[in-house]
Formats: sequence, structure tokens, C-alpha cells
Amino acid sequence: MGGFKLGKMTLRGLFKQPETVQYPAQRKEPPAGLKGHVCNDVAACILCGICAKRCPCGAIQVDKPARTWSIDRFRCVQCGNCVRECPKQCLAMEPTYTPPSTAKYVDSFEVPEREKTA
Repeated sequence: MGGFKLGKMTLRGLFKQPETVQYPAQRKEPPAGLKGHVCNDVAACILCGICAKRCPCGAIQVDKPARTWSIDRFRCVQCGNCVRECPKQCLAMEPTYTPPSTAKYVDSFEVPEREKTA
């Protein structure tokens, strides 16, 4: 009985498209609903720190005196809480994977000073 299942599976594999691709040369389209990774439009960020408070894994750090916004992409679980809670809508989930890396690092962005209008 097991031989028939194996033969059927082998014949099916001969006539359909392969599941894998030659990665560096070809890339698959991201699946629908892929959360991807968090991106910040630092020009719109007001460093309120709500995203850091709502992050369940503590991947986001906001340093107001130094005017920096940092994310540890290796701790981020792509839940989207920070994106939903941002009052200025400067955070977004891009539907792409985080690029592979050989070492852990923290992405840190300097937030420019906002012009004060009187």
C-alpha cells in the first residue's frame, strides 16, 4: 500500500512546478498577509515612546534626549502593536522579509529636530 502512495507522489512531482527557486537569481512573491518588518518614517516621528511601551518583546527603544529611535529586529515578533498604536502613523509594516545577516545588530535612527512654528 505504501508503494502506491510513494509512486503517486513521485509522478505528481514530475508534472508540476517546483516549490523551490534559485534564491539569489529568482525571488518568490511574498505571500498575502505577510507582516514583514517595521519601518519608521523618522521625519514624522515625535519620539513619544508609545511604540516602545506597547512592544511586547521590548524590541523598540526610544531615547528622547539623544533623539534616537532603535529597533532590534531579532527581538521583534512582527505583531504590529507599535504600528497600530503610533499617534502620528509614522510606523508601517513593509511586506518584505528582514535581510539575512551574519551578526545581530540594532537599527538606530536619528530623528531630526522639528521646526517650531509660532
